[in-house]
Amino acid sequence: MMNEKYAPLFKTFSFKNGVELKNRVVMAPMTNFSSNPDGTVTDEEIQYYERRSEGVGMVITACTNVTANGKGFPGEFAGDTDDMIPSLRRLASAIQAKGSKAILQIFHGGREVPPELVPNGDVVSASDIPSAEGKPVPRPLTSDEVASVIRDFGEATRRAIEAGFDGVEIHGANGYLIQQFFSPHANRREDQWGGSLEKRMAFPLAVVDSVKKAVAEHADGTFIVGYRFSPEEPETPGITMADTLALVDALSVKNLDYLHVSLMDFWSEPRRGVEDTRPRIEIIKERAGDRVPVIGVGSIYTADDAIKALETGVPLIALGRELIIDPDWVQKIEQGRESEIVTKIDKTKQKELVVPDPLWNAIINSPGWFPGVE
Repeated sequence: MMNEKYAPLFKTFSFKNGVELKNRVVMAPMTNFSSNPDGTVTDEEIQYYERRSEGVGMVITACTNVTANGKGFPGEFAGDTDDMIPSLRRLASAIQAKGSKAILQIFHGGREVPPELVPNGDVVSASDIPSAEGKPVPRPLTSDEVASVIRDFGEATRRAIEAGFDGVEIHGANGYLIQQFFSPHANRREDQWGGSLEKRMAFPLAVVDSVKKAVAEHADGTFIVGYRFSPEEPETPGITMADTLALVDALSVKNLDYLHVSLMDFWSEPRRGVEDTRPRIEIIKERAGDRVPVIGVGSIYTADDAIKALETGVPLIALGRELIIDPDWVQKIEQGRESEIVTKIDKTKQKELVVPDPLWNAIINSPGWFPGVE
């Protein structure tokens, strides 16, 4: 029997478009490095998702690149050509067969792509500013190329629709191309795509419009569109909390189904840009108001962590690393076995956890990133 205390996690949730999730728990998007060299999904990846799709209400996949020069990771599955639709369909069907909604995360890596993974080693961004010392100096995209990438986000959305996904998440977080255009660190342009805060927002908002246009043309009204963003950057100049709240305002009127905040720690506090010491997630949720639901994420491991996070008023919470550590997290709470939840990776259990080798090796070599990996 479930402990009543955790019942709020199992209330259904309905998006504005009427789509209902069976509970409040979402699988966060996590790169798994395990696709085929041609960009198609592997059997191992399918099994990894199947193992984690039964408990949660919605699965957001690892990111997929919308253009060939946007590939950010080795072993990333692709969404940049129609040839990839059957591969994407396999993934969507596998997730849905376990009772979860399937959301495809779409992105372009921008200046963060490894040169060896993209055609001719051509690393592009808003401007020619590398993300760190020793990193490739990107080539600024021309105006025509900017327009082309915006269209590519729409095309990848059409492929997600044709592949049967329930929605897409626009990846505007974690320092990739969409964030690079929004960032005063990465974007030093002086054309319509850079300069003022409004002009730095132009590319993210144009991507949203392109995605929404594809949905209007190719899907019915139940296709979900979310947007993920990182609230702040450590660099100076960099995105501040004030910039982010302006972006939240702009996104909140775009008729999106959700905003997804990318945080390592749900309770992290603002660095600069606001005179407010509440957790970023509370400030963002307040700013979004009733206009768009917010998904909170970051270092949620136990049932109590999850309930405490829900008490901030965010309607949905996402689990990333914890669902790798314990794929039965949701079921254990549902069955009153929350005391059996595992919160540190067991290095002897790769097979039971159904984690593909490339992802397992990344975890085992990530001290401090994963609880239990020292």
